[in-house]
Amino acid sequence: MSSLTLSSSSLSFPHLASHVPHSHLPPMAIIRHLNLRHLNLRHHRRRFASVAAAVRQDTTVWTQAPLTRVEPAAESLFHVTIDVSDSPDLSISFTRPGQYLQLRLPDVEKPSFLAIASPPSLSASKGEFEFLVKGVPGSTAELLCRLRGGDVVELSQVMGKGFDIDQLSPPEECQTVIIFATGSGISPIRSVIESGFSANKRSDVRLYYGARNLQRMAYQDRFKEWESTGVKIVPVLSQPDDKWRGERGYVQNAFARAKQTYNPLSTGVLLCGQKQMTEEVTSVLLAIGVSREKILKNF
Repeated sequence: MSSLTLSSSSLSFPHLASHVPHSHLPPMAIIRHLNLRHLNLRHHRRRFASVAAAVRQDTTVWTQAPLTRVEPAAESLFHVTIDVSDSPDLSISFTRPGQYLQLRLPDVEKPSFLAIASPPSLSASKGEFEFLVKGVPGSTAELLCRLRGGDVVELSQVMGKGFDIDQLSPPEECQTVIIFATGSGISPIRSVIESGFSANKRSDVRLYYGARNLQRMAYQDRFKEWESTGVKIVPVLSQPDDKWRGERGYVQNAFARAKQTYNPLSTGVLLCGQKQMTEEVTSVLLAIGVSREKILKNF
């Protein structure tokens, strides 16, 4: 078998001519130099790939729209209404409660994801989107809550699958619907209730709505209207004052204390809120036999 012997004098690297002195280099020096160049190229390739990926991902279509209302809804929560009447393609793209979009402000790089609180019928008839926004300190949402009517924001296209209410139809076969919401998670639940899902044709529809206290509970002015459609409201406060006589703790605990008897085959569920709550409720319902297809989330 013939052998191949390498030496510095037997190798030619014309592409290194501008970087390597004309004196002969030992073989290991050449290899180290090549490895450094290879690492450099890999670094540049990674940077190029990152930039290219960012360009590919930045395909969001942004539409400018003016605010028509920004007002307090509860402690740390705000009603925000945006006029999309001049953007019919955007307004009619909202087709299912639970869908959301991105909102960004001028000169603010990071957008905020917001679930649409109003029903699709409102955007179709009046060309408006309504939101319930939590003013988290340091966030785009907080800046949004400081704006006024007439200020212009940018909206992405409507996104998400929303709540697939068809999974709970017909009402005769899904007589029980249990809804769980915490904090600003009530926003897309409002959209479901006000869109109508035949609650009055079901034997038991109840909303377990959790907040720290009554001051942080939005939409209390809508409770009576919601109950008139067949939805029983069960407010649950985790830190109530001494005068509170309703449910205390967390929504999943209030549900367990109710000790209702459900037929799991005819029970549907909607969830929106804190991750821990949704996971705990899902585990309990699956354990008693509720179908996973009938446990609906909007994300």
